[in-house]
Amino acid sequence: MNRALLLEAIEELQRRKLRTGLTLLGMVFGVAAIVAMLAVGEGSRREALRLVAELGLDNIIVESKTMDNKRRKDLRSRSLGLSEADAQAALNVVPGARSVALRKEIKVDQLVYQSRVIEARAYAISNAYIQHSGLQMGKGRWFSDEDNNSLAAVCVLGPRLAKELFGDQSAVGEKIKLNHVWLEVVGVLADRALSKSEFEGIKLGLDDERLFVPWSAAKTRFDFPLLDDEADAISLQLDGKAAPEAAARVLQQLLEDRHAGADDTNLIVPMGLYRQNQQTQKMFTIVMSSIAAVSLLVGGIGIMNIMLANVLERKKEIGLKRALGARKRDVIDQFLAEALVIASSGALLGLLLGAIAAYSIAALAGWSVAWSPLSLAAAVAACIAVGLGFGVFPARKAAELDPIAALRSD
Repeated sequence: MNRALLLEAIEELQRRKLRTGLTLLGMVFGVAAIVAMLAVGEGSRREALRLVAELGLDNIIVESKTMDNKRRKDLRSRSLGLSEADAQAALNVVPGARSVALRKEIKVDQLVYQSRVIEARAYAISNAYIQHSGLQMGKGRWFSDEDNNSLAAVCVLGPRLAKELFGDQSAVGEKIKLNHVWLEVVGVLADRALSKSEFEGIKLGLDDERLFVPWSAAKTRFDFPLLDDEADAISLQLDGKAAPEAAARVLQQLLEDRHAGADDTNLIVPMGLYRQNQQTQKMFTIVMSSIAAVSLLVGGIGIMNIMLANVLERKKEIGLKRALGARKRDVIDQFLAEALVIASSGALLGLLLGAIAAYSIAALAGWSVAWSPLSLAAAVAACIAVGLGFGVFPARKAAELDPIAALRSD
């Protein structure tokens, strides 16, 4: 479609500004709805992926159940609870298992730095915990095998806890007292600044407020209740080839066998949580897409109406062009050019309004926004396709007019 034809179409539409503007509204709102929906949907998908990464997409997490001492004592006749031996058995038995990490909470009586006493939560963890949790070091270093083997009195702090203890000064190399044990701070975790505190009911971001001690050192230097599980949680990391749900079933059966059927653990499959979240998101996307499709349909009908009205008003003009030698194809091209101008203008204005709507929704609801160039191009293409599709009938109607009858019309 040549430039002269488009300029003529623009000039023609400018003569009927109000009618053209009202026709544009349907296309603008339709594209805006699609753009806002795609931006919020993509933002939600990326945010969900980022949140679940804290749990580890390739991980299966086993947590010991919280229970009172009476019930725990009754269960101990059958099961010793979650243990390091369970972790090793899982690593040997579960298909695709690559590594295992352990975690056990240390009861904090006091955490002291200089003369200050701080409330905090402390955990004994194995060295693989940092990889399983997707954590990064902000300052200093993580635990080494030497720390574990030598029962070193060292610790790593979460960024919020380090801030509370040391303010803006460096925590690395400082000494703090956890209960009766002096520990040297060898590292501080990087702040991940998660936008949400939980995902599908699972608490997130808690590592930022915790203190970590190497597994072997903690088990030796601190006291733990006799009836407690040896580990509060075990994280089994898969190699990426194994299906998490299938591996989880194997692990569940293994624990039931080792614990003599005692119901004392919970299984968390982060990949399953992510898929559940995306299924909910998919339903939201379908609903929003339906609304956007209706808006585009209304806009397309508006284009058809204005062009049919234009055909009636411009019968003499069409008849004169045909009498001077214009082909039917030329008449069709002229009206399709007008439909293209309306659809393109609606698409561009819709992109702008959609971006404003997306960021407004994000600000009000606390959601994330992300952009996919391919999705934006698809929204524009859909708008133009609808505009041209609904413009074909009026264009053909104009081309089929009898030139003599058109010239004689009032």
